[in-house]
Amino acid sequence: MATQQQKKVAHKSGFKTGEFIVYPAHGVGQIVNIESQEVAGHTLELFVIDFQKDKMRLKVPVAKATSSGMRKLSQEDSVEKALKIVQGRARVKRTMWSRRAQEYDAKINSGDLILIAEVVRDLYRAENQPEQSYSERQLFEAALDRMAREIAAVNGLSETEAVRLIEMNLTKAPRRGSKSDADAEDAEKDETEQAA
Repeated sequence: MATQQQKKVAHKSGFKTGEFIVYPAHGVGQIVNIESQEVAGHTLELFVIDFQKDKMRLKVPVAKATSSGMRKLSQEDSVEKALKIVQGRARVKRTMWSRRAQEYDAKINSGDLILIAEVVRDLYRAENQPEQSYSERQLFEAALDRMAREIAAVNGLSETEAVRLIEMNLTKAPRRGSKSDADAEDAEKDETEQAA
């Protein structure tokens, strides 16, 4: 009887055992089980989610799954849009690095593939560009890893193939690092904001 009840809950919530999902703070995981647990005299239904790469298991209450930001994998059109974003010109704000780092971190932990793609685009450095600082590199790699894991799960690729696909799209981007381009883009952005 408990099993039937668990299946109903899983079906009603829209998530099911064996399905890959995205959890904002951890990226792509797989629901391996739905279990009941007694907590303070109340029975609680929990999704048991495995994050293979991190060797981590997370239990999320079924009732809180959506409000916690847990979502299904992106559709293929969202993946295409994310790959188009990394082909764009980097949009780096002229604020202190600590403020930008916080914004990048928030985007990465949002679980939103499009926002993560923006971080990958903005922090990418080609061979002919200046080296990144350690913290820039860490954020870039975290964003690239999250993006690659989701693209791999959606397109049925290995993570290595997904990283290669992202890197291929990054190299299609306009030349980066040109100060005059960045200045022109900032001026254009200022004009747009003033007009609005």
